[in-house]
Amino acid sequence: MNRPHRTRVKICGIRTVEDALAAAHAGADAIGLVFYGPSPRHVTPAQAAELAGSLPPYVMSVGLFVDAPADEVRAVLSAVPLDLLQFHGSETTQFCAQFDKPFVQAVRVRPGVDLLQCRNDSIQARPLSRGLLVDAFVPGLHGGTGQSFDWSLIPGPLRGEVILSGGLTPANVRDAVRRVRPWAVDVSSGVERGSGPKGVKDPGLIEQFIEEVHLADV
Repeated sequence: MNRPHRTRVKICGIRTVEDALAAAHAGADAIGLVFYGPSPRHVTPAQAAELAGSLPPYVMSVGLFVDAPADEVRAVLSAVPLDLLQFHGSETTQFCAQFDKPFVQAVRVRPGVDLLQCRNDSIQARPLSRGLLVDAFVPGLHGGTGQSFDWSLIPGPLRGEVILSGGLTPANVRDAVRRVRPWAVDVSSGVERGSGPKGVKDPGLIEQFIEEVHLADV
């Protein structure tokens, strides 16, 4: 019997155990831990170890890096039980593969970016490479911008493979999933409280976001 595809959900930029558990209990498949100093959602290895250790079974911890030196990535891996690495800068596929850890690469989408070639490069690094995350291009910023991009720039053959990110919220994720049919969606600012510091998640928005994804799958 054919079953509908279930779009996976990652809640990124988690900074507290309470938010990590709220995401897990709402049905998130993964949480994202940001190891990029300039980000307001940045966590230290000690904080990240506590967050990853708080997760229930079968919820993944994903570490996000932006052009970090290899020694820095290794230092984090020695301290934090990460399940997956996410590289959000200008790292080459060869750089990402050197840590013997499953990884995804982010591509900031704009006209002229060849996503099919990016996919082909990713295939060469399998089984460690687990695919591409497509995000909005905002000069000088590396994710968490709250801005979306033209989803029509994603080639048809990739639409069932990619992780879709960039400006997703409970208000637009149902439409995004129905139009792109990605493997997964990734959200950060779209489930944060309107007031207060960045990185503080709203459990109600997390629940709404995941419910909208489920409705899109139906």
